Amino acid sequence: MKQGIYSVLSNIKIAKDVYKMILSGDTSSITAPGQFVNIKLDGYYLRRPISICDFDENTITIIYKIVGQGTEFMSKLEAYNKLDLLVGLGNGFDVSKSGESPLLIGGGVGVPPLYNLCRQLLDKGAKPSVILGFNTSYEIFAAAEFRKLGVSVYVTTVDGSVGTKGFVTDALPLVGNYSYFYTCGPLPMLKAVYNQTSTSGEFSFEERMGCGFGACMGCSCKTKYGNKRICKDGPVLVKEEIIW
Repeated sequence: MKQGIYSVLSNIKIAKDVYKMILSGDTSSITAPGQFVNIKLDGYYLRRPISICDFDENTITIIYKIVGQGTEFMSKLEAYNKLDLLVGLGNGFDVSKSGESPLLIGGGVGVPPLYNLCRQLLDKGAKPSVILGFNTSYEIFAAAEFRKLGVSVYVTTVDGSVGTKGFVTDALPLVGNYSYFYTCGPLPMLKAVYNQTSTSGEFSFEERMGCGFGACMGCSCKTKYGNKRICKDGPVLVKEEIIW
């Protein structure tokens, strides 16, 4: 984990209430896809944890949704505003477990951390498929970006306005066989994925956090192997250790 000051390069709306922000700064502490940053906002006591969508040597891309006053404040930031970030937080996805044909399953704002994961899986020679779930057409984002990577993308919408009507699990029969899976999204979606997947896999959990690095114990959860902190021991947990 590193703390630093990062510059906003761009901050644009990409779907209903959803924004994509690119930040410039030190990315050396990011070691795995699925990690997150914790952002300090002027006038707000707690930092905002946001998953890392993508990164390179000098930039971090995050995608976030307006869900309260803090993220609404973020949506109004302009280029060259400065932000205090804690970077490289959490235990990310393990790409070594993927096998040849991993499946990535994302719902809503659980989609972003799967993008860099997808790129890393492709770099190691795997052939991932992707399921993206949304409520309706005007909430869809990132599908085109995944397709540009050359992977198969299946979109589901609850109202049937685009792709398969229903939830991400309704697209599982379209995928066929997969060697392993990675998933991130709201808790009801994760439970459904747990119950309807046929292999081992990894789950990235969304949780309210105090400190973001394991000191306050505010995001602890029970697992089959004892209590774990979502911010430090997670947010990624393997299927076999999860207790619902």
